[in-house]
Amino acid sequence: MRALLSVTDKTGIVDFARGLVAAGFEILSTGGTASVLREAGLTVTDVSEVTQFPEMLEGRLKTLHPMIHGGLLGDRTKEDHIQQMEEAQIQPIDLLAVNLYAFEKTVSAPHTLAEAIESVDIGGPAMIRAAAKNFLSVTVVTDPDDYGTVLGALASGTVQDLRMRLMAKAYRHTAYYDSKVASYFSKAAGEELFPETLTVGYRRSLAMRYGENPHQKAAMYVDSLGSSGVAQAKQLWGKELSYNNVLDTDAAWELVADMSPGSCAIIKHGNPCGASSMEAFADSYIEARKSDPISAFGGIAAFNGEIDRDAALSMTDKGNFLEVVIGTSFSADALEIFKNRSGWGENVRLLEAALPGSTPEVTIRTIRGGVLVQESDEESELNWKVVTETQPTAEQRKALEFVWKIVKHVKSNAILIGDSKRLLGVGAGQMNRVQSVRLAIEQMGERTNGAVLASDAFFPFPDSVVTAGEAGIMAIVQPGGSKKDEDVIAEANKRGIAMIFTGYRHFRH
Repeated sequence: MRALLSVTDKTGIVDFARGLVAAGFEILSTGGTASVLREAGLTVTDVSEVTQFPEMLEGRLKTLHPMIHGGLLGDRTKEDHIQQMEEAQIQPIDLLAVNLYAFEKTVSAPHTLAEAIESVDIGGPAMIRAAAKNFLSVTVVTDPDDYGTVLGALASGTVQDLRMRLMAKAYRHTAYYDSKVASYFSKAAGEELFPETLTVGYRRSLAMRYGENPHQKAAMYVDSLGSSGVAQAKQLWGKELSYNNVLDTDAAWELVADMSPGSCAIIKHGNPCGASSMEAFADSYIEARKSDPISAFGGIAAFNGEIDRDAALSMTDKGNFLEVVIGTSFSADALEIFKNRSGWGENVRLLEAALPGSTPEVTIRTIRGGVLVQESDEESELNWKVVTETQPTAEQRKALEFVWKIVKHVKSNAILIGDSKRLLGVGAGQMNRVQSVRLAIEQMGERTNGAVLASDAFFPFPDSVVTAGEAGIMAIVQPGGSKKDEDVIAEANKRGIAMIFTGYRHFRH
């Protein structure tokens, strides 16, 4: 029996080779793998001895040869295959262990285009696919974690039962690899966001106890070449993240990234229940929590910047609890305050992550049997138009800009009330817009001084303006574009309300 070993990740390869030799295998190998095995005292046959052809073209050509691929592809159950192999003096290869050039590692670090090109593996994927196709005769191993399982199966005579699983894993391995190469070079070539074929590759980063509900299985997968965000966050403290934790943390992180440095956002069940931009993080959190203290309990708190000692103290007071706290970093004393918080300190998850950029990128949402793909919701310019007789004051304008940043992160129909520093009321996910207005006003309560209102989409009728005006709202920002815009503007003029049209809608379903 013969085994061909050619790996970039050499973890465990020496012990695996020793186990194969003990099981009666002759070892074939290439380049660096062969050197490592020889240094460990193992006898290795170079692939060039088998092919009678030297490695050339800087290593690009070494295993692409009939003596190798014939040995991998020959079906031992077919007499004509066996006969042709014998006539061509092709010896079977019974086991292949290959993992591929470190393309992701190369392109994730500073690199040149030439270096990216040289990191694209050709011979490795070709051998893996050949061996995988012929899994009835060949054992293909692409993951060092499987070495022990394979040796055990060889020893027990059950390797045939394992081969189909290894074959499927091998094709996942090459498909993922090719997806990263395709993604990188599509961007490098300036390809459109929506090509004729969408190739995506994700690697499992977290196995979860369950999904949205206990009866649903779940896991998180990461795009290694994707933009920074919650998926790439580093967990510094706390128990494992749940599926719902990740969803809510992502919503909080995307929102706070749109806000100014020093801001805090609190999310509960995917919607903002508090947000504030003050000079100090502690004040931002305190004011954000005031927006809706009941909903903020057990929520997710996100900070645009490093979380300091005072901010940590503001979150760990008696009677408060948070599921996740995320920032770009934590000061050392802030970490200690959370870790030593009696009662729930061991349960809160502390994450640090890089803020996502504002450049539009592809977002993917699954539906049964397919996916929906769109650009991320980024507003390319702030080209607002005052459409009422009443002009917003400088303070109202500042407040309108603040609430407009937040409203796109609220589930439609979305209404948000706030001032220039804090969120005061939210109406989210209602089937009609005026009901969202009523809910936001109810949450706002008596805090009407300086309050303005944002709507994620146009007002179809003047009724929302009537309701807002009766509650004391004196400035509104909305996309505009309704057939009833003239009636809506007339109602605002009648009440002395300043209204701005943005030209951008921000539905969030």
